[in-house]
Amino acid sequence: MTTHLLSRKAHRPANGLRLSDDILLPRARAHEVCGPARWSFALWVASAIAGPILWIVPAWFRDQLNPDGVSRFTDPARFLFVRPTRGEDLLWCVEESLRSGAAALVVCELPAPPAMTPVRRLHLAAEEGSTQGPAPMALLLTPDQGGAPGIETRWHMAPAHTPTAARWRLERLRARTQPPKSWLLQSATGPTPLEVIPNVQDT
Repeated sequence: MTTHLLSRKAHRPANGLRLSDDILLPRARAHEVCGPARWSFALWVASAIAGPILWIVPAWFRDQLNPDGVSRFTDPARFLFVRPTRGEDLLWCVEESLRSGAAALVVCELPAPPAMTPVRRLHLAAEEGSTQGPAPMALLLTPDQGGAPGIETRWHMAPAHTPTAARWRLERLRARTQPPKSWLLQSATGPTPLEVIPNVQDT
């Protein structure tokens, strides 16, 4: 009979999206993003991923992404928007999209953090979708401080602009394999639309 032994090695994501030296989002997982600049974080992630992006928004949400703002990060033509009219269809759309593997990134704006069971279903769907091609990931945009249980990572992003520079403060509130940490970001003109300002990181 074959047995599977526990390993003493530290858990390391086999595949992840690296936004900077120490800002990593494991693929084939669901992540939570909160804070007043959560859309900017999602667009930053979108700029680092190839292929189409599925963006799910409740039909009753009035605010919509502005193409001019999106173009600072990536091509707006990459986005496919879905606007479910029922709350129960939001996470269903995310789950089915991840399972299909048709889009490497699925973003969903939610009115409140989801419960544990739906989050687990998203992880499983993303793992299943990785068998169809590049491993997909989900970003769940939630209000206030977030708080979805079972999430792979939780991020909070807020404006920290100065009179002369566009800046944001990014906090990693939760991660399975990394401690909480924060960074100061600024607009960039290179291959990435945002970059970490060196020597001002704090914990």
